[in-house]
Amino acid sequence: MEKHFKKRDSFQNKIGFILACVGSAVGMGNIWLFPYRVGEFGGAAFLFPYLFFVVLLGLTGVSGEMAFGRAMRSGPLGAFKKALEKRGKKYGAFLGFIPVLGSLGIAIGYAVVVGWILKYTVQSFSGILQVTENYGELFGTITTRYSSLTWHFTAILISLLIMVAGIQGGIEKINRVLMPLFFGLFCLLAIRVFFLENSISGYEFLWKTDFEKIFQIKTWIFALGQAFFSLSLAGSGTVVYGSYLKEEVDVINSSIHVAFYDTFAAILAALVIIPAVFSFGMEVSAGPGLMFLVMPSVFQQMPFGRIFSSLFFLAVFFAGITSLVNLFESSIEALEEKFSFSRRKAVSIVMIFSFLIGIFVEDVNYLGKLMDIVSIYLIPLGAFLSAILFYWVCGDEFVRREIQKGRLKSFPKCLLPMGKYVFCGISFVVFILGIFYHGIG
Repeated sequence: MEKHFKKRDSFQNKIGFILACVGSAVGMGNIWLFPYRVGEFGGAAFLFPYLFFVVLLGLTGVSGEMAFGRAMRSGPLGAFKKALEKRGKKYGAFLGFIPVLGSLGIAIGYAVVVGWILKYTVQSFSGILQVTENYGELFGTITTRYSSLTWHFTAILISLLIMVAGIQGGIEKINRVLMPLFFGLFCLLAIRVFFLENSISGYEFLWKTDFEKIFQIKTWIFALGQAFFSLSLAGSGTVVYGSYLKEEVDVINSSIHVAFYDTFAAILAALVIIPAVFSFGMEVSAGPGLMFLVMPSVFQQMPFGRIFSSLFFLAVFFAGITSLVNLFESSIEALEEKFSFSRRKAVSIVMIFSFLIGIFVEDVNYLGKLMDIVSIYLIPLGAFLSAILFYWVCGDEFVRREIQKGRLKSFPKCLLPMGKYVFCGISFVVFILGIFYHGIG
């Protein structure tokens, strides 16, 4: 085991680890869902419970998954196995397949979407997107089976090139570059949007507080879902990133940074998208329609729209690719763990498999069904199982010791009961509510 540990790749330092986790968390949910949710559920009335859940889940869930992975020196497959072996059980590896399959399922669908974003990015820079007459028709040409093979394959290939370089040389290095660029580009866009005529209507939509909605259970449910999925709680990606983390890093402090920058990204996206949409009298929507139909129309009407369209889709592509490599990493690490495959071989197998399966879900209808099934059932179930194994099966002393590693301050006494009772309970509630509402994040 010690020999295996010494050979295991790791993040170079805390900053690289945090940026990788931020890259994992910042994705489509921040960009095409959060702005709409804020407006839909009463502005600050939604923001308050959202921030509450971000802090709560960050301290208990994100830090717990980080510590769990680091303690076991393994992703979910090995971590689940080792945790249950502490109690003499032999089925941990079987349970570990649940979060691995969850992340892989999302990655397969996500790669298709990143391919779409890549096409829009290229067409923005070339000027094609700016002169397109019907964005509905354009979107339709890439959302049927076999219609976006080239872009889909390119997204997979870029992911492969990043991941085959390893943790320090690939994932950490690319996040050190792309995450600052993402925030920088969105800050520029937010400044430009501020000076658009009638943008004030968008700000009013976002921040006007409907105090009646803060007392509605649905507001709190969808705020919980937004926070839960935005922080990438799945018992997979954060666990596997934690397994590459050095012991001198404070996971509580790291989780706070991840939660902060993830929230900052979501608010930035809202400050860009919603005022811009209102400025040009467009309809606010959520999901792919906002990204691929509404925003191109906005940029088409905006002075110097080609430039800002290029910056926007480039930034979104950065967010997409950093999330994608995290989603793939769980299954890649599982192959390395289970079959002792080389990094190159594991990456190649996962990428080829994902592309071949992804071909059949390029049709937007099948893609939606895949993403719904995985996000409603596998993702929250994986998070719940990971939480139970870490906070309950491994034992209180184990949890205290692992979370305390790298901390200069003493272990927060409230964290253990919050993890055991609050986070485990919330994970299960998210699973049940997702089934009841057909998805809450």
